Amino acid sequence: MKTILTILVILFITYTGLAQIAPDKYFVQFTDKNNSPYTISNPSEFLTQRALDRRDRFDIPISMNDIPVNPSYLQGVADVGVELRNPSRWLNGVTIFTTNDSLLTVIESLPYVSNTLKIGSTKSSNSSKFNNLVRDEPIRNEGLKSTSTMDYGLSYGQIDQLNGIDLHDKGYKGEGMVIAVLDAGFTGVLEHPVFEYLRNNNKILGTKDFVYKDGDVYVGHEHGSMVLSCMAAYLPEEMIGTSPEADYWLLRSEEAPLENIIEEYNWVSAAEFADSVGADVINSSLSYFDFDMPEWSYDYSEMDGNTAISTIGADIASSKGMIVCNSAGNSGYLVGAPADGDSVMTVGAVDINGDRAGFSSIGPTADGRIKPNVMACGAGATIAVGTSGISTNGYGTSFSSPILAGMITCLWQSHPEMSALEVMESVMESGMESGSFATAPDNYMGWGIPDFSSADSILTSINPLLNLKSFVSVGPSPFKNQLQIIVDTDSSEFINLELINLAGNTIMKMGYEVSRLNNNIIINSGLTGLPQGVYFLKVISKTKAQTVKLLKG
Repeated sequence: MKTILTILVILFITYTGLAQIAPDKYFVQFTDKNNSPYTISNPSEFLTQRALDRRDRFDIPISMNDIPVNPSYLQGVADVGVELRNPSRWLNGVTIFTTNDSLLTVIESLPYVSNTLKIGSTKSSNSSKFNNLVRDEPIRNEGLKSTSTMDYGLSYGQIDQLNGIDLHDKGYKGEGMVIAVLDAGFTGVLEHPVFEYLRNNNKILGTKDFVYKDGDVYVGHEHGSMVLSCMAAYLPEEMIGTSPEADYWLLRSEEAPLENIIEEYNWVSAAEFADSVGADVINSSLSYFDFDMPEWSYDYSEMDGNTAISTIGADIASSKGMIVCNSAGNSGYLVGAPADGDSVMTVGAVDINGDRAGFSSIGPTADGRIKPNVMACGAGATIAVGTSGISTNGYGTSFSSPILAGMITCLWQSHPEMSALEVMESVMESGMESGSFATAPDNYMGWGIPDFSSADSILTSINPLLNLKSFVSVGPSPFKNQLQIIVDTDSSEFINLELINLAGNTIMKMGYEVSRLNNNIIINSGLTGLPQGVYFLKVISKTKAQTVKLLKG
């Protein structure tokens, strides 16, 4: 795992006259997207059909942050004599590489450039980038055998812990879904036998390197390969991942020897790419808090879900209809970025017995939200290592996140009509229903260890707009600032309404007189400020009661 810091795009500080003695990297912020050859009305020029289909399915409009950076602006910066790295349409800028600081003054004088920000260093970190912590291995029941048609081998326990085998047995193993893996390197993927099924069935849709220009993601580091194995492995009797039939994009955003803020910008560019090719789920086993350059490191107050560059990118990715799963971090204390995002599924680590790993980072975020969201096995996880090995000594939320991400992909496959928010909320709710954390969520375990069979049942029971067959109909779901309740009654009666949050707290109580001719109740106050999530509306008459589950979007 690793950690990094950043600041709001709108608060960029201009750095000039820096004495650099080694190659450096900068972010160039553009002022606008005026006179671009790309338009909202023709999105097929910059988004694949699969990305457009996702937006159509969930009524997500094409917006200005979908428009690529103006190519004439990029060319103008390149003409100054610097090397362009990764443009960002969501941040409307580009990372550059130059050994000549004087060129920054020229760039800043361009009429379409807002400022430049120094974001790189050549200082190497002395600490491990990915802390697969050495701990006593938890007790494993090596005698466990699946009654499934698949023999999971050593990975059985970490999937069974999530009650995920039921989904696999129903045929949901990720087929037709796309997962983007944002990580360091993927050494061993082209050789390891657990990935042979992936290779032979063309399930690696492609790779892209956001760290090294024209780089090869299959060399340099194996962290991404270990992470990928938690989802994509398929070697019966030895190891099977949580989503072995999914398709994958392998994206390197992490420069393993260093710990610098540019990696957050790489992360955003990689997430944008994942969106553009139509990924459904992003797994990011990365965490940013401390940097090699201490002046860039975050304060706790900045872990507020709105400040870190990677968090901003993760929330935008979620707004495009994707599920972003991110490891909580291995510090044992506060979660980093982008795990602090309010739209991010942050995953902490437990051992195979369900006990929280001491290294698993915790909340709350600076603005008081509960993190992590859920837990999965990350202390003694089964992972692929090297070019042929399989280890049960995987330690880190780096592994709990992909185990969860693969499983949530299978769940979404089984309910493709549901939004990312609905799928995420069902997983969180299942943790409480399963008894793994049945009282209330907290900042150590979140909503607990999910039960994916239960989450499947929850999604099956969600009622869409106005289609209830009982005595009330409620919608829309998800709602924003208004709810409509239609009561099926033949007489005048008094109806009590209670709105209850996922923790079981009643947050609103109302009463209405209804009749056969006046049975339409509109609630349009008190809803706007409610946080996103699952709510229950309890409707009580003299003779009956009904509880309806709703989502706040």
